[in-house]
Amino acid sequence: MPIDSEWHTGQFIFLNVVRGLSVVGLLLLFVSSIVTMANDIKSVNEFVKTKCTSGDCDYVTNSTVPNQAAGAFWAVLNRLLIIFQVVVLFLSEFGWPETFFTKFFPVLGKDFGLGALGTIQCLLGSTVLSHHVDKFSLAAAFFLFSIGCLNILLGLIFRENAKSIRSIRQHRESKKDVLPTVNANGGKTHTGMSEKEKEAAMSRSDSTSSWRSGMGFGRQGEKAAAAQGFYVREPEESVPPYAPKPREPKHASTPSLDIPMPMPTDHLQ
Repeated sequence: MPIDSEWHTGQFIFLNVVRGLSVVGLLLLFVSSIVTMANDIKSVNEFVKTKCTSGDCDYVTNSTVPNQAAGAFWAVLNRLLIIFQVVVLFLSEFGWPETFFTKFFPVLGKDFGLGALGTIQCLLGSTVLSHHVDKFSLAAAFFLFSIGCLNILLGLIFRENAKSIRSIRQHRESKKDVLPTVNANGGKTHTGMSEKEKEAAMSRSDSTSSWRSGMGFGRQGEKAAAAQGFYVREPEESVPPYAPKPREPKHASTPSLDIPMPMPTDHLQ
């Protein structure tokens, strides 16, 4: 196997391992957000029944809900928004649906790298870590924050090529054929190339096909040129000055045949 192919395979495996860890972190944060929201609602119900008897009542006991106007509403809304963002990031890791991310969330589409994904993951992790939560939510948020930092670093290294390198479909297509194959239309399909290399190869094939579609310099070309009012003039023959002059052919002299003339016979009578 060539060195370039081995290097590309190594990058493919490493980026997909990071993607798997990112998916696990998002799932953990999704579950922890639901658990935290359920605990907050339960704590608020108990707080309403018992009221606050001590002087320190800035937060509802055993919850992340502040003791202020509409505190429970904003706390629940915060968890719902976190869950929604986690679902969007989870779908972007699989690139589905592709048209949805291309039109509405282009920073999470295939044309962008992993920097935006890592930034949003760090924001979600820091939002959860800024509150007093249970150990499970604390571990899930810290894990997602670490994966977000790693994605930001990979985004700076691979830039916009990160998602194309870790794409399973493109990796399979690059493994099918190393050399270009000929399709049904007679053109060449180049696999294992980048987009710029494919465009350059297609332009070369188009120029070659347009050149071959001409008539050339044969009889068909002369007929086509004559039909358009053009003619091909043959170049005059030229001989270099140091070449010997052509000799005139020697013609053999025709031997004269002496045919005896008939003699008159009058004097014999």
